[in-house]
Amino acid sequence: MDRRLFLKTVGFWSLFMEMAVRNLFAREQATVAVAEGNDHAKVTRKALAALGGMGRFVKSGNVVVIKPNMGWDRTPAQAANTNPVVVRALVEEALAAGAKKVKIFDRTCNDERRCYVQSGMRDALKGLKNVELKFIENERFQNVAINGPVLREWELYGEALSADVFINVPVAKHHGLSKLSLGLKNTMGVMGGNRGSIHKNLDVALADINGAMKSHLIVIDATRILTAHGPQGGDLADVRVLNKVIASTDIVAADAFATTLFGMKPADIPVTVAAYRRGLGEMNLNRIKVVRV
Repeated sequence: MDRRLFLKTVGFWSLFMEMAVRNLFAREQATVAVAEGNDHAKVTRKALAALGGMGRFVKSGNVVVIKPNMGWDRTPAQAANTNPVVVRALVEEALAAGAKKVKIFDRTCNDERRCYVQSGMRDALKGLKNVELKFIENERFQNVAINGPVLREWELYGEALSADVFINVPVAKHHGLSKLSLGLKNTMGVMGGNRGSIHKNLDVALADINGAMKSHLIVIDATRILTAHGPQGGDLADVRVLNKVIASTDIVAADAFATTLFGMKPADIPVTVAAYRRGLGEMNLNRIKVVRV
């Protein structure tokens, strides 16, 4: 090999190795922060801080949507809806980070007026400026091209789509059809149309929806979890108090870790598996960095 060809070959492989190393470090390891304690506002802030704080996600002037589960005419103690203390802490952090407006809504299953009151959300958010706890307005749904294996298109809520930051805040609970209801399932709250029609292909359909509707931050309320008779619940005997809050930027990783709280594995949950296969996040627990605070 002559000198010129040798130098070209060395240069090529040096460039190749440099690019390979860059790509290796560009793929950030999935991280899940888990905070535990009786002060649910404080543990929410601790979990968030472990990811870099709300300032990592929310910038000055941003419009932020926080999407809890408020779908049921149930009290916070019954664990069918997201803990309002967790939601208020996230709202306050978003405002402190410079959010221009924070909107909170859900497409409820029971009467929306009763859900918003019984869930404790209305009282929890009283007195906060630039915060809007609002009912879903049907005219704001927009038809979106999904181009998934099950859903070619679907109506999604316009204010969720147009938000600068979408924060997905489910409660961790049992679900009679999907086994568990976590972050991936909570996205159904921004779907319009006949949502019940997707139940026959629920796992793949939810992967379709989450591929189109990105959650920038996922905060799973596991302060108390519903272990049976979900998603509506009602019997306090089905509730376990864990005093945990889970946060991640990877919705699949967050759901995967939360699955273990129920004594199950991520592979037991078809929605988690479908989203992982779609490339929406990491479900293998040995590849997820868990930060406990």
